[in-house]
Amino acid sequence: MPSDHYENPLIARYASKQMSQLWSDRKKFTTWRRLWVALAEAEQELGLPISDDQIAELKAHVDDIDMETANRYERQFRHDVMAHVHTYGDACPLAAPIIHLGATSCFVTDNTDLILLRQSLQLIAHRLAAVIDRLARFAQQHRDLACLGFTHLQPAQPTTIGKRACLWAYDLAMDLVEVEYRIEQVKARSIKGTTGTQASFLELLGGDHDKVKRLERRVAEKIGFQATYAVTGQTYSRKVDSQIVDVLSGVAQSAHKLATDLRILASRKEVEEPFETSQIGSSAMAYKRNPMRSERICSLARFAISLQSSAANTLATQWMERTLDDSANRRLVLPQAFLAVDAVLVLCQNIASGLVVYPNVIARHLNEELPFMASENLLMAAVTAGGDRQELHERIRQHSQAAAAVVKNEGRPNDLVQRLQADPAFTHLDFSATMDPSRFVGRAPQQVDEFIAEIVRPIRLRYPEAGTIQAEVNV
Repeated sequence: MPSDHYENPLIARYASKQMSQLWSDRKKFTTWRRLWVALAEAEQELGLPISDDQIAELKAHVDDIDMETANRYERQFRHDVMAHVHTYGDACPLAAPIIHLGATSCFVTDNTDLILLRQSLQLIAHRLAAVIDRLARFAQQHRDLACLGFTHLQPAQPTTIGKRACLWAYDLAMDLVEVEYRIEQVKARSIKGTTGTQASFLELLGGDHDKVKRLERRVAEKIGFQATYAVTGQTYSRKVDSQIVDVLSGVAQSAHKLATDLRILASRKEVEEPFETSQIGSSAMAYKRNPMRSERICSLARFAISLQSSAANTLATQWMERTLDDSANRRLVLPQAFLAVDAVLVLCQNIASGLVVYPNVIARHLNEELPFMASENLLMAAVTAGGDRQELHERIRQHSQAAAAVVKNEGRPNDLVQRLQADPAFTHLDFSATMDPSRFVGRAPQQVDEFIAEIVRPIRLRYPEAGTIQAEVNV
């Protein structure tokens, strides 16, 4: 049955189940409860009157959230955290008096966001490693398959298909370095208090500053962090969000470039994304093999890139210790940035695992342009054989212009080689050897080998499961 209300297509169509679950309500609210357990345990350790029975009761009800009751409380209080404090208290009557003791709402909301941000970045890191692995396999397979290079989207000095794949993989490898750095930099907010001064906890702990610092460390450790942010207002600095969304935008930028290149190559019939047996390219033009997945990457990547400005503007407008105009925006931007980039990387891995190469078409396109590119080599060979450099240069120039005119004005094949072979100044040259495409790709094959050894191999060692991670495209 079709739904009668809007559903986010990032969830329904594009992102993986893993990323969707990370940003689900269940994950958020059960994490809130785990934070309340951690706070109660740490406060008990620091001497506050919290019993083992109260903590046991809290732990017993971490996962059984009555969402109907929580929603009813939220309609009553217009406050999501207090709604869940009361819902948890209903389930834990013995522990109800000590739930959220000394804390402000951001104790659960911000610490939960930091946990989710770190876990989501870790998933993105694994997805990046998997895409890099697949592109490296493809690059190795086609390390020496010569093809036209392009600058300004015009034919240029040849490269190889494998070397071009390394360009795509290297952008993503640089993104992975940034993602890993951001993972390392995520810290806990822990128990900073209403405006970041920890005044309520200082009061609870009898004015003992050392105990407050110990409480902060213990809570952070219990929720999986070895460090806390040095200072905060009511929230951790939204600079953290901005930096993370910047990194996600960077991944999207790299993927967009990769997918755009593939769309261009598909239009030239040189390289195509996988096309399934029963897949339909066009409802009208039955012969078409549209690069649908690459187009979807570009579409989703463009969305992810656009979210960068929201995180930046949210940071810029956080007055003093905080304002609440960040809340609704962050509920949209943070999950959707991760969901979009997750979907993009699933598509990238799917495509990279099944790219189809057409060597004969590639060779034809290369041979159409190679005579012009080989002219310098032919000039040098003729000079070495005793010819006059200036005279030979002029002959090549005239023949090149005549051949170009035939190609552009008459639509016929490039006949520069035939013209030079007929010219007495060049008839003594070995054209087949001089025109061998492998002579024009420089160190491209060796660069592929070196890139895999120096850049990809360490990534594979850090992410040994990269070669087995599956990427299921939903639609």
